Amino acid sequence: MAIQVGDKLPDAKFRVMTADGVQVKSTDDIFGGKKVALFAVPGAYTGTCHKMHLPSIFLNAYAMKDKGVNTIAIVSVNDAFVMNAWKRDTDQRDEAIFLADGNADFAKAIGMELDASGNGLGIRSKRYSMLVENGVVKKLNLEAMPGKVEVSGGDTLLGQL
Repeated sequence: MAIQVGDKLPDAKFRVMTADGVQVKSTDDIFGGKKVALFAVPGAYTGTCHKMHLPSIFLNAYAMKDKGVNTIAIVSVNDAFVMNAWKRDTDQRDEAIFLADGNADFAKAIGMELDASGNGLGIRSKRYSMLVENGVVKKLNLEAMPGKVEVSGGDTLLGQL
C-alpha cells in the first residue's frame, strides 16, 4: 500500500556521497526535526528526470527555502556514485542532498516502486514530490505517468508551502 498524507516515513537507509566517501544516512538523519522537500525520480540522467524535473526543483530552491524548507532531497534508485555525479553535473549551488536508494528499499517500503523492466531499467521509483515535516508526510504529489512532470515539480510543491 502506498504511503499517504499523514503517514510517518518508515525506517530506511540511503547512501550519500560525502568528502569522506559513501556514508549511510537513515530516515531520521534526513527527515528528523526538519521540513524536507523530497523529490523522487525514476533515474538519474534519464530524459525527463534530467531535463525537466531537476530544473523545476533548482529554479524554485531559494523560494522553497525562504518558505521554511530546511532540506531539498532528491532520491532515485541509483548507486551513490551515480547520484554524486548527477549532483556534480546539476546542483551548481549545492542546494540539495542526493539520496541513493540503490536496491529500491525505500521505494518499496513506501509503496512507490515502479517496475521498469520492460524498458531495461529494473525496479525504480515512481515520480513524486513530497513535503515531509519531522518524518511525517504533509503533501504528496504522485505523477500518473513516469515520463511526465505535471504535478511533482518544484513549482507545484512551492505553491503548496
